[in-house]
Amino acid sequence: MTTLRGQLGESGERDAESFLIARDLRLVERNYRCRSGEIDLIMLDPNPEDAEEVLTFVEVRLRGSGAHTNALESIDPGKQRRLISAARHFLMAHSPQWDRHPCRFDVVAWSQESERPIWVTNAFEP
Repeated sequence: MTTLRGQLGESGERDAESFLIARDLRLVERNYRCRSGEIDLIMLDPNPEDAEEVLTFVEVRLRGSGAHTNALESIDPGKQRRLISAARHFLMAHSPQWDRHPCRFDVVAWSQESERPIWVTNAFEP
């Protein structure tokens, strides 16, 4: 049985995926899970400003009006470590296809106050 929170999360991830696809990113994998964590979306950005195509690990965050922190602030150092670890796992599991590919971590943040998401490219460094 899916909870309301789970349904909202899935909806937010689908909306983020659509948002990024509209900006020419291509889906590689959705909800990649391993022992160290989960990556909401793994996408390929064919047209970054400073490099060849980039494998992009995307964290989707949603926050309601009663949240103590905003969506971007909720990605603390612990969450960053788990995302980095899961990304390393993905790269090892999909070697040699992606292991030498340029990578980055993006965040797509939604709040109830805004109709449009905030998309932060290179949100943090591994």
